[in-house]
Amino acid sequence: MTATKTDLPNAIPSRAVEWSVWASGWTLGSVLLALLALMPVAAVLFFALDSSGDIWTHLVETVLFGYLSNTLLLMLGVGFIVFLTGVSTAWLVTMCRFPGRRMFEWLLLLPLAIPAYVIAYAYTDFLEYAGPVQGVLRTVFGWQSAQDYYFPEIRSLEGAIIFMGLVLYPYVYLLARAAFLEQSVSVLEVSRVLGRGPWRTFISVSLPAARPAIVVGVSLALMETLNDYGTVDFFAVYTMTAGLVDVWLGMGSLAGGAQIATTMLIFVIVLISLERMSRRHQKVFQQSSSRFRQLPTYPLKGYRAGFAMSVCGLPVLAGFVIPVLVLGRLAFVYFDESWTPAFKAYALNSLMLSFVAALLALTVALFIAYSRRLHGGRLLALATRVASLGYAVPGAVLAVGILVPFAAFDNAVDAFLRETVGISSGLLLSGTIFAVLFAYVVRFLAVALGQVESSLEKISPSLDMAARTLGYRAGPTLVRYHLPLIKGGMLAAVMIVFVDCMKELPATLLLRPFNFETLATHVYQFASDEMLGEAALGSLTIVAVGLLPVLLLSRMISDSRESIASSQRQNS
Repeated sequence: MTATKTDLPNAIPSRAVEWSVWASGWTLGSVLLALLALMPVAAVLFFALDSSGDIWTHLVETVLFGYLSNTLLLMLGVGFIVFLTGVSTAWLVTMCRFPGRRMFEWLLLLPLAIPAYVIAYAYTDFLEYAGPVQGVLRTVFGWQSAQDYYFPEIRSLEGAIIFMGLVLYPYVYLLARAAFLEQSVSVLEVSRVLGRGPWRTFISVSLPAARPAIVVGVSLALMETLNDYGTVDFFAVYTMTAGLVDVWLGMGSLAGGAQIATTMLIFVIVLISLERMSRRHQKVFQQSSSRFRQLPTYPLKGYRAGFAMSVCGLPVLAGFVIPVLVLGRLAFVYFDESWTPAFKAYALNSLMLSFVAALLALTVALFIAYSRRLHGGRLLALATRVASLGYAVPGAVLAVGILVPFAAFDNAVDAFLRETVGISSGLLLSGTIFAVLFAYVVRFLAVALGQVESSLEKISPSLDMAARTLGYRAGPTLVRYHLPLIKGGMLAAVMIVFVDCMKELPATLLLRPFNFETLATHVYQFASDEMLGEAALGSLTIVAVGLLPVLLLSRMISDSRESIASSQRQNS
């Protein structure tokens, strides 16, 4: 088709606009930041192409299939527990009425504050041979030694599955509950009219509608499972993460470690693909009326109410109350040995690192999200997706992808300065706090980006137009108008990233400078030496800090419920 005279004038401005978008500092900056976030993954893939010698032959003949089978079994077991616990509790607190339902809405979030390795340490002290449980059993039944009775092995694959499931199910609970709250009242009423009871309605209506959200929650839990190192190392469950550390550091094979990291990335790609497939052909049942209507709930009485309370209470008891009580007792008993100047220094290191990383992640997220708001388009959409990739990458894999390029840069600069000036630059990036901060930002940028984008989407585009009319450019508009309006989302982003950085173990353990400890590495070192009492105070501190985003989520749930009630009063 040939262009007409009326077509040509339209083509020129469109190309000019396209070039102005490409030439924009916001766009170029966002693309550059996204490429920096992608660098660790690209580095892992690059180094995986090198020859690893006979490392893989040795691994295949000895432990590789054990790594793979343990990883798959761990992910399957944790996936089953988080699905069963998260979906059942979300359904009960959303669709049923029983004593304590309002309280369980936020209590079920509390296990999210406990890292998996911390709950593993707590239950090991609680259930091991010298712990209070077996001690009481021996006293009551008169048993003298472990040969007199059978007790399940705590440090095992089964133990890792149970304890990780106890603290990861809130991912599914949150998303499933949100999906159940958004389901169509009309469809539920039709199901009731057709004679379907609560169970059949759940199976045929609610569960299919909530499937995409549930799959996302399970995928997040499994990514955290794949990222875990503290639990599997303490329980001697040799997964791909433990294998990566052993091959890279124990055997001294960078290429072998990178190749195991690439294998782990395949697991991540499969999880992301499953999550995207779950949203394909999704059917959304919308309300037939704009008028708000309360979800039809089922009253539970008698043994049914007791069963619902037990289903909701057991995860809270096992996933939060018992571990906190165990850690509290140990922290009290070993307080004098734990509360030392070194502990205070470790706590300060954790607080400062996490706070700086949270601010950096927020700044990068603001830049990328606002750039996408200004120009949009596929390029910035791709940059946003690439920048969010780090959250899906295990911390040990990030450590490989960060430390090796940084070390290569340091060596190149040092060699150049030695030849030209005759001095040594030492370590500039690798083995420094900068490497840890970079890993934190890459790993948790997706969390901050999601919060910032969600807040910016609530601001009308007319505000940007009005600011331009008043003569404000993009930067001053962001500072003067947008930031005050999204300060709530910014605070939430900083808080959640801060707590995630406090809990992060694999990347911190592998990238931290010499003689530099955080609370996470401090707890890991003591627990590895079987000194659980000395590790209790640090573990309890991490849990206490982890309660911040949980309380924030609880507040958001309460505010959401109040806004719904307010909407109902206005419509009535």
